[in-house]
Amino acid sequence: MFDKILVANRGEIACRVLTTARKMGIATVAVYSDADRDALHVQMADEAVHIGASPSTESYLVQERIIEACRSTGAQAVHPGYGFLSENAAFCEALADAGIVFIGPNTRAIEAMGDKITSKKLAAEAGVNTIPGFEGVLRDADHAVEVANQIGYPVMLKASAGGGGKGMRIARDDEECRDGFERASNEARSSFGDDRMLAEKFIEEPRHIEIQVMADTHGNVLYLNERECSLQRRHQKVVEEAPSPFLDEATRKQMGEQATALARAVDYQSAGTVEFIVDAQRNFYFLEMNTRLQVEHPVTELTTGLDLVELMIQVAAGEALPLAQKDVCIKGWAIESRVYAEDPFRNFLPSTGRLVYYRPPHNSGNIRVDTGVYEGGEVSVFYDPMMAKLITRGDTREEAIAHMREALDRFIIDGVSNNIGFLSALMAHPRFVSGDMTTHMIAEEYPEGFSSADLPHEDPAVVIAVAAAIGRRYRDRAALIDGQMEGLRREVPGDWVILMDGEYHEVNVVPVEGGHDVTYHGKLYAVRSDWSFGQRLFSGTINGEQVYVQAERMNQVYRLSRRGSRSDIQIFTPRAAELHRLMPASQEEDTSQQLISPMPGLLVSIAVSEGHEVKAGEELAVLEAMKMENTLRAERNAVVAKVHFEPGASLEVGDIILEFE
Repeated sequence: MFDKILVANRGEIACRVLTTARKMGIATVAVYSDADRDALHVQMADEAVHIGASPSTESYLVQERIIEACRSTGAQAVHPGYGFLSENAAFCEALADAGIVFIGPNTRAIEAMGDKITSKKLAAEAGVNTIPGFEGVLRDADHAVEVANQIGYPVMLKASAGGGGKGMRIARDDEECRDGFERASNEARSSFGDDRMLAEKFIEEPRHIEIQVMADTHGNVLYLNERECSLQRRHQKVVEEAPSPFLDEATRKQMGEQATALARAVDYQSAGTVEFIVDAQRNFYFLEMNTRLQVEHPVTELTTGLDLVELMIQVAAGEALPLAQKDVCIKGWAIESRVYAEDPFRNFLPSTGRLVYYRPPHNSGNIRVDTGVYEGGEVSVFYDPMMAKLITRGDTREEAIAHMREALDRFIIDGVSNNIGFLSALMAHPRFVSGDMTTHMIAEEYPEGFSSADLPHEDPAVVIAVAAAIGRRYRDRAALIDGQMEGLRREVPGDWVILMDGEYHEVNVVPVEGGHDVTYHGKLYAVRSDWSFGQRLFSGTINGEQVYVQAERMNQVYRLSRRGSRSDIQIFTPRAAELHRLMPASQEEDTSQQLISPMPGLLVSIAVSEGHEVKAGEELAVLEAMKMENTLRAERNAVVAKVHFEPGASLEVGDIILEFE
C-alpha cells in the first residue's frame, strides 16, 4: 500500500479523496492555485504545494507542476478526482515515466473511451447497444447540417472530448444545428482544448441511467448497480439517485453485463462509469464511458456499503477486489442534490463571492454532505460553481426524499446565490416524486425559467406560526429590557398582524412552557422549540410535527425560508397594520433601457452595433463564466444607442454593456 498520495484536484472531490486516504492511514499532499491558497482541501491535507496562477490552464492542468509536486513531497501515487487531468492519457503516461502510480485506469482505456467516436465503435464490437449516428468528425457547421439531415432531426451535437454537459447542443432544424455547432465547439475548445464534434440521433423521452463498474488488475470486473441521472439542466446533472425507480431487475442485469463487457474489452481497471440513454420501453443505448470517479458516486456508496475511493486506491496498489459480483447488493435508496453557487431566479447565472454564512446540515445516518468550501471562504469565478453535494438515504425512496427535503431546509448559505430553493421544488414536484421523469423534465416543467411563482409556500400557516412565535420572543425581550430601565413592566399584547407576501394575517400569540400557542384562522398551532435569539435555524415542532425554518432578523423584517420558499415578514400591532396599509409602495429603478452584466465574466462577443434595431429574443452578447457560455438576449424590440464594451473585456456584475433608445 502507498505511504503518501497526491490529490491532483480541488474542491469537494479533493476533500472527499483526502478523507478516505486519512481513514486508510495514508499521508496526503494537496496542490493549489493562487485562488485556492486558503481552500478547504489545502487545510485538510498533510502537505500542500502551490502550482500556479488561478486559471486552471496555469495550475491544475499543468502536468509538469503536478509531477514536480510529487517528486518534491515523495508522493508515490496521484488521485486525479474528476475533471482537470482525470481522463488525460498523456498525464497518465507522464506519471508512469516518472515512476508515479496513477490511481485510475490504464492509458489504453483512457484513450479508447476518451474519444466518443472510438468508444462507440469499441462498444459496438463488445456487443453493447449503440445509438444510430455519424461515424466520424464533423468538419464545420455546413457539414453538421448535412449529417443531421442524413440522420434525421432531432440530433445531438456533442464534443468528442466532452463531459459535464459542456460542448453539447440539441438541434431540431438547420438553424439550430448551425448555431449549436458553433456554440458547442467553442465551449469544447475552451473547456477541453479539443473542438472535434460528432452527431447522433437524439432519443425522445430519454432517461439517463449509468452503470458503475469497478475492475482490478487480476481480471475481476464488477458492476455496482445503476444510478439514475435524468434530472438535468442544459445537460448538466442536478439530482442523481440509486437505484433507478425505472429499471427492473432484468434490465439492470443486462445493462450491467454490457458495461462489464466493455470494461473487459479495454482491459479496464479502477472505477469507471458506463452511461446509457434509456427510452420509455427500457431500450438502452451506450452514450459514453467515463474513465474516472463520477460526481454522483456517493449514492452508489450509500446503497452498496462500499467506499469507491478506497477500492480505487487498493486496485492501484495492485490488490484484488475484496468482493465478487454475488456480493454486490442494494441497501435502501439514496439521492444526491448538487448545491451550486448560482441564481435560479436569474436563469441560473453563476454567483461568486465570500460565503458570509455557510452551515450545511450535520452528517448523520441519513444525511451526508461532501463539500469543498467553508464559512468565510470564497467561491471563485475561475472554477465550477458547485459548493457541495447533499446526499440522503432511506430504506425506501419515499424516506430518502423526505430526508432530502428536511436536509435542504437545514442548509443555510449567505453571501452567494444558491439553488437550494430550486432543489426543494424538484423534491416536491409530482413527476419526481412519482419517478416519472426524463432528461427533459426541467425544461418541460419550467419552460420560462424558474421563478418565485414556482415556489409557493407548501403550508403558509407553518411559516406564519413560526414568525409569530419568534416575533413574540423579540417583543417580550424588548418589554423586559424597557421594564428594567424604567422600573415598570410593559404588557405585550397577544394580538398581532403579520404581513407576508403582500397579505395581512391576524394571529394571537400566547407564551406557554416550551414555546408558544399561536391561533390563526381559528386553529391552534402549538409551536414548541428551544430556539434562541440569533439562531439562523428554527428547529422545533408544530402540533407535534418536526419543522425546520431558516430565520433571520433584519431590523424590523424577519426573513423566513422553508421548503425553498422565502418571505420577508413584518409584524405589526393591529393599529400599526391599519396605518401601514395606507403607505405608498416603493418604486424600483427602471433598467429596461440597459443590458446589464448579470455576473462577472469574459465578454466573448457582441452581436449588435450602435443604431441596430433588435427584436425581442435576438442575441445581443455572449458572456463566458465558470467555463460556460451564456447568451444574453433582448427582452423587447429596441434600438441600440450605445455599446460600452468590446469583446474580450472582463465584466463585473452590474456593468452596463449596452444602452437602448
